[in-house]
Amino acid sequence: QVQLVESGGGLVQAGGSLRLSCAASGSVFSIYAMGWFRQAPGKQRELVATITSNGSTNYADSVKGRFTISRDNAKNTLYLQMSSLKPEDTAVYYCNADSLLAPYWGQGTQVTVSS
Repeated sequence: QVQLVESGGGLVQAGGSLRLSCAASGSVFSIYAMGWFRQAPGKQRELVATITSNGSTNYADSVKGRFTISRDNAKNTLYLQMSSLKPEDTAVYYCNADSLLAPYWGQGTQVTVSS
């Protein structure tokens, strides 16, 4: 089992920045990739960014150049640095871990960007 706990969401004005964190615990040795997804009201959950165990990253086109995903393996923590935020970035952001056991999800953290 892997437990994921997100933090760092909140309300920010357009153009502002936020950093999300996701602390992993449990069978973290089994994790080979992690990522951030988001779900806006009335929309499907979508991929924001992913990072593999060797540091390879992938971003949705909508966040390229504005968001940066990173991980601190010593702290078992995943981060998402979000800059130049737009109202359309408003959503619940979920941390995801792909592991040898199963995919795992955090409970989500709300990000609201006001115009």
